[in-house]
Amino acid sequence: MKRVTIRVPATTANLGPGFDAFGCALSLYTDVTFEETEAGLEITGCDEAYTGPDNLAYVSYCAALATMSEELRGVKIHIDAHIPICRGLGSSAALLVAGAMGANVLRGNKLSTQGLLNITNAMEGHPDNLAPAFYGGLTASMVDNGLPVTVNFPLHPDWEFLALIPDFEVSTNFARSVLPAQLPRADAVYNISHGAMVLKALELGDEKLLRNAMQDKLHQNYRKKLIPDYEKIEALVRTTGAAFCLSGAGPTLLCITRGSKLKEVLNAKLDTITEHNWQMLPLHVEFQGAHIIAAEE
Repeated sequence: MKRVTIRVPATTANLGPGFDAFGCALSLYTDVTFEETEAGLEITGCDEAYTGPDNLAYVSYCAALATMSEELRGVKIHIDAHIPICRGLGSSAALLVAGAMGANVLRGNKLSTQGLLNITNAMEGHPDNLAPAFYGGLTASMVDNGLPVTVNFPLHPDWEFLALIPDFEVSTNFARSVLPAQLPRADAVYNISHGAMVLKALELGDEKLLRNAMQDKLHQNYRKKLIPDYEKIEALVRTTGAAFCLSGAGPTLLCITRGSKLKEVLNAKLDTITEHNWQMLPLHVEFQGAHIIAAEE
């Protein structure tokens, strides 16, 4: 194989209380093409700032080759990204997944999906976005003895997802920097119980249970201060009965519902409570993880 294009879905992480553990793949995609050459590195399709050897797709590509003890040759990488950067929708994870998978395919698929997850998790530091990007659907993950362990969970088919994507960025590193180093035991207990209920509510299609369970005391109370009008938007969304949370580290806000009022209410009132522009993007769960969409020998 000399040329391959990998499609990776967007992902939303945490889902409220599932900090660094829960994730779900969504119907928004980044496609990355890898073509081996004799020497050198060429990256196209992205801002010039990301065309060097620190590009995450290339870093992951190199890491996978090293794990396979394969020689690093030249490569052309073209990125066609529809996942917005620094918005909490897994743009970084998508590049890491694509890079590792691209290298694996070009060199004969020597590594399993678990092996690729191990490589990328070592770089990312947490598997919440990586796991659904690889496996699709709803996942819960933990790290045991330094390695990620992931399980897929069922989802009721009637859920509708709506991402509210603002016209400003918040980097994951900055969003992590505002979190406290220690938390009260009561907050940890709160999140454990609520996290369990989130998974069951998503399985059952129980909107009331999900709305109540998708509360958090580990990260959202600290990160919401980085997002103008967060509380106003949350209050508006909750009037419709929908569940609401930060998508990953933010600033995208995620609404999950089985009702029909959400988009109507937001269309009518969202612009009246915030000075920023928020794109309303309807999404569905993507049950297919990263996969090949084109290949040439």
